[in-house]
Amino acid sequence: MKKILVIEDDELILKMVDFKLKKEGYQVYISRDGDHALKAFEEVKPDLVLTDLMVPFKSGLEVTYWVKKNYPDTPVLVFSALGDEESSVQQAFKLGASDFITKPFNPNELVLRIKRFI
Repeated sequence: MKKILVIEDDELILKMVDFKLKKEGYQVYISRDGDHALKAFEEVKPDLVLTDLMVPFKSGLEVTYWVKKNYPDTPVLVFSALGDEESSVQQAFKLGASDFITKPFNPNELVLRIKRFI
């Protein structure tokens, strides 16, 4: 069973993503902030990371940088709201993000994007 670490602080999005990914057969681990996510990553060693750009303590950009520096083969999918700056998206790709999806997103589209990487 493939493991996905989801980093999101919006409870509604978190519940929707958790439900959809578990329904698709993934093992889901949840972090509500970047600090916890890095600790969880070390414990879980997920097959893929799905992170919001704007999370407390360490941003999604910082998480992306850390994952790609320490585990370069682990795909990182970044998502964020439309209002976020385009430069953040470009920065995420420069740091090694594998894909970007805009919130709100269709859960089925998210699953299709995940399947491209694991």
